[in-house]
Amino acid sequence: MAERGRVVVIGSINMDVVVTVPRLPAPGETLAGGSVHQVPGGKGANQAVAARRLGAPTVLVGAVGADGFGTVLSGFLDGERIDTAWVRSERGPSGTALITVVDGGENTVIVVAGANAAVSPARVTDAAIRPSDVVLLQGEIPAETNESAARAARAAGATTILNLAPFRAPSRELLAAVDVLVVNETEFAQLVGLGVGGGGAAPGIEELLRSGDRLAAPDGAPLGDVVVTLGADGALARIGGEVLVVPGRRVPVVDTTGAGDCFCGALGASLAMGLAPAEALERANAAAGLAVGRFGAGPSMPTEAEVAEALSAV
Repeated sequence: MAERGRVVVIGSINMDVVVTVPRLPAPGETLAGGSVHQVPGGKGANQAVAARRLGAPTVLVGAVGADGFGTVLSGFLDGERIDTAWVRSERGPSGTALITVVDGGENTVIVVAGANAAVSPARVTDAAIRPSDVVLLQGEIPAETNESAARAARAAGATTILNLAPFRAPSRELLAAVDVLVVNETEFAQLVGLGVGGGGAAPGIEELLRSGDRLAAPDGAPLGDVVVTLGADGALARIGGEVLVVPGRRVPVVDTTGAGDCFCGALGASLAMGLAPAEALERANAAAGLAVGRFGAGPSMPTEAEVAEALSAV
């Protein structure tokens, strides 16, 4: 196994305000909810918690607001033994996500950036990225910050994973500086210009991943290593020119919020520990399967021991 590196997450920190409902309301309809919860979340924070719980030294670069949410979020992250020296408190509100979770675990999410908008390119240098680091990026901080971070990671010789969620079309410069792109089925369709639909898209995805040099964004920007998460159906990936198929795991679903973040954090931790891509993907998939069986995002991330037990049970 190679030398262990850190996971450096540059990303969002939110308070999730979660309402459980029997179904989604129709436009203009008032619907009685079952319960309301305030749960630490945000894609950056979720990925950092997942990476740290899976055993990787983890640094988080981000921002919280000078409000009650910010105090709670900072306390939660410190309790997870994440290096939060580069998490700043900004004037104004913390990032907030309004989430509805329906029976069966599916959800809808509305994100208000708040303090996350203050995570600027100048902040990237604070983390002093090292060659052995794995850098995790997502779409809830400014696009220019992701570009700056990816360039800095490439210059340092680190590995960069970009989770293209929420989806926004990446620049050619960003794609060129990223080592591994992680998207779900819908985001992959948006990225490569497929029709966005449900269900039967997975066979088309595998065919595209096997097409080699023909895999590109609509503007012609070539895609390098790509991981496509498929929820209960597992994941497909093209790493180093090889297509990898990660089988789905049939697990009870309570809440899918943060499952993709768990996958990315676990993948980053596994690669930082020196695991081979196939093993890292399997570990990430198992971690995400455990996360969906629990309510909430940040607190639902599994531990290293729990993931090892899940893998041994297969």
